Amino acid sequence: MTRDARSDPSADKPGAPPGGPRGSGTLALPTGVDAREESFAAIVEDQRFVAKDGTFAVANARRAPRGKPVVLVGDLAGARIGEKAQFRGRFEKHAVHGERFRVSSFVPILPSSRDGLAKFLGGGLVSGIGPRLAERVVARFGDRTLDVITRESARLKEVPGLGGKKGLALAEAVRERRGEADSLAFLHGLGLGPALSRKLYARFGARTATQLREDPYLAAEEVPGIGFLTADRIGKEIGIAPDDPRRARGALLYVLARGADDGHTCLPREELVRGVASLGVPASLVPRTLEALAADHQIVLEGDDAFLPELHEAEEGLAQGLRARVGHRKPSSKVRAALEAHTAKGAGGVALADRQREAVERSTEVGVLVLTGGPGTGKTTTLRAIVAVHEALERRVLLAAPTGRAAKRMSEATGREAKTIHRVLEWNPGTADFVRGEDHPLDADVVIVDEASMLDVRLGAALERAIHRDATLVLVGDIDQLPPVGAGHVLREVIGSEVVPVVRLERVFRQAEESAIVRGAHAIASGQAPSSSPRGHKGPGELFVVEAHEPERVVEKLREVLRRIPPAYELDPVRDVQVLTPMRKGPLGTDALNAMLQEELVPTPSKRGRFRVGDKVMQTANDYEREVWNGDIGWVRRVVDGVTYVDFDVGETSYRDDELDGLVLAYAATVHKSQGSEFPAIVLVLHGSHHVMLARPLLYTAITRARRLVVIVGEPSAIARAARNVGSTRVQGRLARRLRGELDAEG
Repeated sequence: MTRDARSDPSADKPGAPPGGPRGSGTLALPTGVDAREESFAAIVEDQRFVAKDGTFAVANARRAPRGKPVVLVGDLAGARIGEKAQFRGRFEKHAVHGERFRVSSFVPILPSSRDGLAKFLGGGLVSGIGPRLAERVVARFGDRTLDVITRESARLKEVPGLGGKKGLALAEAVRERRGEADSLAFLHGLGLGPALSRKLYARFGARTATQLREDPYLAAEEVPGIGFLTADRIGKEIGIAPDDPRRARGALLYVLARGADDGHTCLPREELVRGVASLGVPASLVPRTLEALAADHQIVLEGDDAFLPELHEAEEGLAQGLRARVGHRKPSSKVRAALEAHTAKGAGGVALADRQREAVERSTEVGVLVLTGGPGTGKTTTLRAIVAVHEALERRVLLAAPTGRAAKRMSEATGREAKTIHRVLEWNPGTADFVRGEDHPLDADVVIVDEASMLDVRLGAALERAIHRDATLVLVGDIDQLPPVGAGHVLREVIGSEVVPVVRLERVFRQAEESAIVRGAHAIASGQAPSSSPRGHKGPGELFVVEAHEPERVVEKLREVLRRIPPAYELDPVRDVQVLTPMRKGPLGTDALNAMLQEELVPTPSKRGRFRVGDKVMQTANDYEREVWNGDIGWVRRVVDGVTYVDFDVGETSYRDDELDGLVLAYAATVHKSQGSEFPAIVLVLHGSHHVMLARPLLYTAITRARRLVVIVGEPSAIARAARNVGSTRVQGRLARRLRGELDAEG
């Protein structure tokens, strides 16, 4: 079971259309689309274009019964040539291709006319049965053709040229197609779109309708994209009672999965009771439902806490692995000589401070070490020295980071190659697992992970498992930043356990102290709003607050700031300046700001595709084929014949029009998406309307993404509120207790 299978934000958001975009409650219509949705029957005649994954197509069809031609576009997987279907959607006008009908859903209708039957059977349904042979079948059996094929297939021998294997193949294909049509008609009748319907049919086949009637909540567990609220809607349609045990089971798994989405590896019983009660499930059902789920190995109960099995396994495995690494090694004379040679003066020729030297020494003595500290405390200098000492000892050093941009920063800081953890562990999309592991460990004596605050428990466990038992793991990070997107705050829990050796760099060096950005970060960490740089002052890192209150005024000020930065700081407003905001939605969210900034920064009068040449874009999910990762930023270089070419750090890659859903405009990005990145300048939009997101880790993370300049545009009261609010950084988990051995004593 996967997390997405139980908890899909789009399906489970109240008011969201089933199968809609993630996190969206309404469907935004493209320009030129008729807002009125309509439905009609049509026969598909041919397909102009079909995407590689089959989820997008352009097809010619004729409306029934008069035969008026229509061009269909959208998710048409399952709509085959010669078949009739009831299509629902909206007409739109395309600048080049004219009027088209964008399909939102369709219900297959197997043909009944002789001409339709011949086209259906001869349209490629079975290899070797073409139009002529199909016409002979229909001529022989007439209106009973489908019944004969599915129920009396032995009679197919009556048709010349349709012998044993061909007849059997035709019967099997028609039975499957009839079952698929019935299932899809049932699913579309429940209001599910083509994509979700296809996923359900792929999982349950001809038993789809039967399975959903027996237990729709099983679909929420086993099929990605079907959330509890979608399953519950189906349950109500088929008459499942509010206190049905199947509903309680589905609700508990959903609440646990949503807890994982919020960063928790487990949830205590009282939170589960509150969670299912909010879904209308009686609290009295929780105890016996938990026991039943545990007996079926769908959850793990540990004391008063409930885990999803994969999170329990990851947390337990990570704790065991780290505990096994804790210990001291006696340094040899060779180690002492290397330390003296490389720590008296750091890798950059500057003498190391006592704490920095301690970190380098400890990295040669222990199997696991944490190096932590805020901006300006010398983490990068210490990191370089650690690498230099271990290389002098002829140890194989491997550098890694959770994201592509963080790995690039690490490479620039050390002068050595750094990779994403997924690349280091050699993720295999085919098996959905890593190649590297306990049986095939990494070829390294020292593994150093930067931006370790982004490490969640599953990725942390996979990495630790792939490191030799006699190798050293060094985690480098700042726990004041935002927690990981995934479940489990590994760095915070490891430090909090007081079991793993930790070196804290607390002294802010004089040069760094001159930076208003560094001073501002440390002020935020102590709960105070950052102060602006003196007017007219030019320093190594400047910070300014531009006050604006009404959202419209904030946008005006943002425009002014972006126009003033290039001449004042010789920075490119697209490549060097990153606008950050806490949220995607709303007048000051990324969606609205990107639309405005695109017009402001790349004012191309006409588009040749979804994006303009020169657009700044971001990848929103890991793409293993292209080797482009979630959060990577690129620039659109050209759009030719429906193909968009984007230049990322790894080089240029291309996207067809139907593959562009993985890209969004990136003039403005959420603070969460900026984790692990660094830019010459950051412009942060912060406003009272962002109240649900205003927290110290978000503000701290945002301003520490900048090297030279930070400008905060918005309300000073929102800045102060964010600095004061510690936020919900505490996550439910047992990693620290496992590291301390407390659970061993209990168990």
